[in-house]
Amino acid sequence: MKDIRLRQIHLDFHTSESIPDIGMDFDSDRFADTLLAAHVDSITCFTRGHHGWLYYPSKRFPERIHPHLKCEDLFGDQLRACKKRGINVPAYLPIQWDHLVATQHPEWLVTDEHGKPVGNEPYEAGFYRQLCLNTPYREFVIEQAVEVMEMYPVDGIFLDIINVKECSCRYCKASMVESGLDPADKEVRKSHMLSVISEFTEVVSAALRAVRPDIKIYYNHAHVRTTHRDIIDGFTHLELESLPSGGWGYMDFPITARYARTLGVPILGMTGKFHTSWGDFQSLRNQPALEYECFRSLALDAGCSIGDQLHPYGRLDPAAYRLIGNVYKSVEEKESWCFGSEPVVEIAVVSPDGFWGDNTGYFSAEIEGISRLLTESGQQFDVIDQGEELSKYRLIMLPDLVEQTPEFAERLKEYLKRGGKVISSYRSLHDTVQDWGFTPSCRAPYSPDFIVPAAPLSEGLEPVEYVMYERAECVEVREGEVLLNVHEPFFNRTWEHFCSHQHAPSTFEGGYPAVVQNGGHIHFIHPIFHTYAQKHPKWYKTLVVNAIHQLLGEQMVSHDGPSSILMTINRQKSERRYILHTLGYICERSAREFDIIEEAMQLFDTEVSFSLEEKVVSARVVPEGTPLAIAEVNGRQVIRIPEIHGHSMVELNY
Repeated sequence: MKDIRLRQIHLDFHTSESIPDIGMDFDSDRFADTLLAAHVDSITCFTRGHHGWLYYPSKRFPERIHPHLKCEDLFGDQLRACKKRGINVPAYLPIQWDHLVATQHPEWLVTDEHGKPVGNEPYEAGFYRQLCLNTPYREFVIEQAVEVMEMYPVDGIFLDIINVKECSCRYCKASMVESGLDPADKEVRKSHMLSVISEFTEVVSAALRAVRPDIKIYYNHAHVRTTHRDIIDGFTHLELESLPSGGWGYMDFPITARYARTLGVPILGMTGKFHTSWGDFQSLRNQPALEYECFRSLALDAGCSIGDQLHPYGRLDPAAYRLIGNVYKSVEEKESWCFGSEPVVEIAVVSPDGFWGDNTGYFSAEIEGISRLLTESGQQFDVIDQGEELSKYRLIMLPDLVEQTPEFAERLKEYLKRGGKVISSYRSLHDTVQDWGFTPSCRAPYSPDFIVPAAPLSEGLEPVEYVMYERAECVEVREGEVLLNVHEPFFNRTWEHFCSHQHAPSTFEGGYPAVVQNGGHIHFIHPIFHTYAQKHPKWYKTLVVNAIHQLLGEQMVSHDGPSSILMTINRQKSERRYILHTLGYICERSAREFDIIEEAMQLFDTEVSFSLEEKVVSARVVPEGTPLAIAEVNGRQVIRIPEIHGHSMVELNY
């Protein structure tokens, strides 16, 4: 976490032309003083919104200035007042959502294969018609962004809304044909749009850096995906938009952050002050929820950004900034233990789906399931793509549906030969030419089937049959050993033979191999992580944790607290110290639409044991400064944290 401010605001201002007197209550000193009192050190302010209107005295596009703007230079007044108080001001402008442009130039819209514009219908409320970046629209984007940079000493550019939607507009069809591609092929259209986005970011970044070589640039895709590795050179940092109650959920940010932090640029975690999502005027987030979302960013080696939307009259909500100030005061007290830090991990999870997930663009159950399981068991891990260096991790995990490229499969095999460890499951060994010692053979004949835990995977489990809910992919074992076998049911449930309300019980008789090991590689034949996301059977987690311990021995950090806490460890090399973060907040599905946090946990006398690269010589709770005793138990160092109320940080000096 370097070269980035940790207490940021992302201020929306998507304001309709149907509202009069825009900015009539705006006072630049009151605006900036409100931010300063709330411990804000950076705010992204708007030059243009999704309605398409500008909020500064544009010379190049005077016809696009909001028709009811009462302040001649709303953006400039915000910037100047903030800069006087040491608050950074990046400039915001949208990319693919601009209602004014979409209305004036429908020929620039992304078009689906049926010739229909992508986005909201003509008589549906919203500015969500998608503009294609392969049209002359890109020239307007560049010209407007360059004008802002020439007029104002902005601290960065936030370019919002880039969605990877295949396009059949006349510009895209023509460029595909010119390149010898078949635009009727859906996969070709997808690939073409990725190349369009890559070229767009290169062209725009080059234009901006021609004006300001040091400018900070961020293109907001809403979901940072593994395809970002191909375009990361266009970014100076990443801002991970992830409002838990706005459709992202509480699992989105930790998965995204664990991947984004491997790309070599600083990251911010962006939540919102809203009860739901963007544009939720006159609502406030529960303070424990906002605390958790910001402190979790710190724990995952990210800065904090809180989204807000300015009222059309131009006055910040005092209650919202009292709320934000309560949280950011604490962040400010803690940030000395966050600057220059890096995560300390021993496990890498290979993304099973490129982060495309289902057709909504959210994560698949496989990546969510493994991330939940590892977090609950206190593992320290990254999420990686197949281009990442493997040697820095002790264990590589391939959850269920990882489609290995030939190059990655070869690198993984070499990693194993050099002593690395691998856990795979279900279909993650399919379609590779590598010899793993066991070969996928066929779909399992029964589902559900059962396993009986045995050493070395039996710790914490009863010696009884445990149901495995989803159909497995059998393997033929040529090398290594079978750790667990399947016990078969009497039959599969069909109209011809069924038993009771669900599946048939076990026959208590052995069948095909369920878990196999060859050297440093353990493979589960069931889609264990998909099932964990869907049904959360605790025995699945116990089996996987036992497999991790079988390969690695004791894990790097462990604790005796509840599985619901998040525990991470970062290192500040320049300070010669580790920082142990523990977060305990109560997340409940007390609303049908999304999870709610109303309360922080209060935990007492939590034992934490660790085995780190450097031996720890002293420990204290920070920022309070409370010293902690360090014990040695079975070759591990042990501390006891006397009290955790929501978030605790422990400084471990070496």
